[in-house]
Amino acid sequence: MEFKRAHLIQVLLLLGCLILLGVKVECQKGNWSFSYAAPSCREKTVSIVEFGGVGDGITLNTEALRKAIAFLSGFSKKGGGQLYIPPGKWLTGSFNITDHFTLYLHKEAVILGSQDPKDWPLIPPLPSYGTGRDAPGPRYSSLINGYNLTDVVITGDNGTIDGQGAIWWQKFHQNLLNNTRGYLLELLYSKDIIISNLTFLNSPAWNLHPVYSSNILIQHVTILAPVDSPNTDGIDPDSCSDVLIEDCYVVSGDDIIAIKSGWDQYGISVGIPSQHIIIRRLVGISPTSAVIALGSEMSGGIQDVRAEDIQAINSEAGIRIKTVPGRGAFVRDIFVNGMTMVNMRWAFAMSGSYGSRPHPDDKYDPNAIPVVERISYSNIVATNVSVAGKLEGIAQAPFKDICLSNVTITVAKSKNDPWNCTYIHGFSNAVSPQPCSLLQEKPAAGNALCPSPQKLDTTEENIILQHCSYSGSP
Repeated sequence: MEFKRAHLIQVLLLLGCLILLGVKVECQKGNWSFSYAAPSCREKTVSIVEFGGVGDGITLNTEALRKAIAFLSGFSKKGGGQLYIPPGKWLTGSFNITDHFTLYLHKEAVILGSQDPKDWPLIPPLPSYGTGRDAPGPRYSSLINGYNLTDVVITGDNGTIDGQGAIWWQKFHQNLLNNTRGYLLELLYSKDIIISNLTFLNSPAWNLHPVYSSNILIQHVTILAPVDSPNTDGIDPDSCSDVLIEDCYVVSGDDIIAIKSGWDQYGISVGIPSQHIIIRRLVGISPTSAVIALGSEMSGGIQDVRAEDIQAINSEAGIRIKTVPGRGAFVRDIFVNGMTMVNMRWAFAMSGSYGSRPHPDDKYDPNAIPVVERISYSNIVATNVSVAGKLEGIAQAPFKDICLSNVTITVAKSKNDPWNCTYIHGFSNAVSPQPCSLLQEKPAAGNALCPSPQKLDTTEENIILQHCSYSGSP
């Protein structure tokens, strides 16, 4: 008995040391335990197994997830609840999460999206879009949904959320969809969100879509989709404020990060901008799209976006701004500092006439002309680029105050001009190859660099974390 007590004390001491070091402790002999850093620890943790979940990749677990989350919602005002997903393949349709809630995936846990569209119920279009993007009318739910939530953590030990999107991509290419595809994760009207340490695979369309939300931290996330999969954007903050995206790796069939804020008259009416956004230490690959995109749905406005330490590889564009008359609003105060690009079609792209389906319907205002201004790109190196910049503004409102500083682009041999510029105005200093004449004005006297933003202390950067540890039986 004394030996058992001494052994137990040794185990507890070891566990405590591991937790203090931030080490995740794995399950043994049928029990589970884990730890991680979070703003607050949850009062109640349950496993999906306790609610009838079966991780065989065949059994549908939608009802088990809903029961578990309904149970945990009772703890939202009592210290919060946490749902643990153990090793296994957990097939499910769409489900909603709750307030003061953590979804934690073991490293060998895979949440699989059902391939039956009936398991993705139809919901109304977003107010700032007015209609679906793939087709008019309602849209399919996302796999994981949240509405009007506070304090949500979606994390794990690099577990996986797999949308099994191939069936949706096939329907899209064959024009068999009557409604817009769902996403892997969509949170509406929510705040204090953390998404971290997970892998997202094969979304039917966009992967992570926070909308009308604030105080968002997305870090240490891997997002993967075939490079020919349609509209599989990585991370799309949409009418969101105070967002920090860092240390992410994304391979996609569309934009790696696309900042949005609504579509034409619907976005203008809602009027919620995307603003105060930081992107750093991002690696992106997208042969058909941009690593950082702004728009094209930007009718609530986009402002105060800072990106640094970005790597763009084998992609169509490093940074792209896209809009069209009818959008209204603005894209302004965009700062990119420190970016490396390799094997690109364009280093920089801007379009004032973007899109094969530019408008949601015929009720848009053609006189709602977007304003694009105060765009700064500094300390950028790009190699094996086809065109340095394709920058096309709008005749009624040329894009202005575009500044390039300390930019070196190695352009592949071509008879074409390395720069293609219309309806823009700006400045440049220490840029090679020499930019188009519309960008050859020097920055203000005495200033050899592009404007730099004031320091932005986002809520996410100032989060105080504590180590939380949990254990239980399946």
